Amino acid sequence: VQLQASGGGLVQAGGSLRLSCTGSRRTVSNNGMAWFRQAPGKERQFVAGISWNGDGTRYIDSVKGRFTISRDRAKNTLYLQMNSLELEDTAVYYCAASRSSWAGSRESDFLYWGQGTLVTVSS
Repeated sequence: VQLQASGGGLVQAGGSLRLSCTGSRRTVSNNGMAWFRQAPGKERQFVAGISWNGDGTRYIDSVKGRFTISRDRAKNTLYLQMNSLELEDTAVYYCAASRSSWAGSRESDFLYWGQGTLVTVSS
């Protein structure tokens, strides 16, 4: 397993969760990384990305101001802090390591994928 995602769970709307994704140094250290999600019945979508050194980040509009992507290169770990969760955030969340030092938004930009962690937001 190249990447291991964790931290999902059941949370009420308005609550918070922090997802983590750990990989090997070879897989994670110099690569851009991202979080994707797949809601029931929908295609997988890009959520947030971060450059290899953490200096650059990007988000989809629907999570801006609520989600924060970060990484700890010393621990080979990627994070997604999710605040003010909404029902529409319910999905399986996947972490991915890019083919380059930046994180694109297309699935084809990514070489390694985690197994997914389920986030369920209830009313």
